[in-house]
Amino acid sequence: MSAYDPGNIFAKILRGEIPSHKVYEDEHTLAFMDVMPQGPGHTLVIPKAPSRNILDADPETLSRVIPVVQKVAVAAKEAFEADGVTVIQFNEPAAGQSVYHLHFHIIPRFEGVPIKRHAGAMEDQDVLTANAQKMRDALAG
Repeated sequence: MSAYDPGNIFAKILRGEIPSHKVYEDEHTLAFMDVMPQGPGHTLVIPKAPSRNILDADPETLSRVIPVVQKVAVAAKEAFEADGVTVIQFNEPAAGQSVYHLHFHIIPRFEGVPIKRHAGAMEDQDVLTANAQKMRDALAG
């Protein structure tokens, strides 16, 4: 397994070098909208600690990020009035990982509606802004 690369896009988001549509942040984690969503409300949760993926993450990092994944999943289901929520986490290229910073995809799901491919187009910024506000409202409520 390769070493953690501090030049990855999520590390740049954490350092404020790249903007994001934040929905939640605490001392250890950050949640923000995926710019190429597979469905309305697709949110990412990442630890602030540098971890390539779950295979090299410190157990303490995992113990801090998983409750936030749950919190954001509950909020996503509520905010988007979804029938369910898919949580996905990839490890290494063979498993589909393309950004090498540990992250969890949280995708609100609707009966009979398939998720879109992740390699699709970037979402309109106004849509991401509105969806981020829905998430923040649900997390606050």
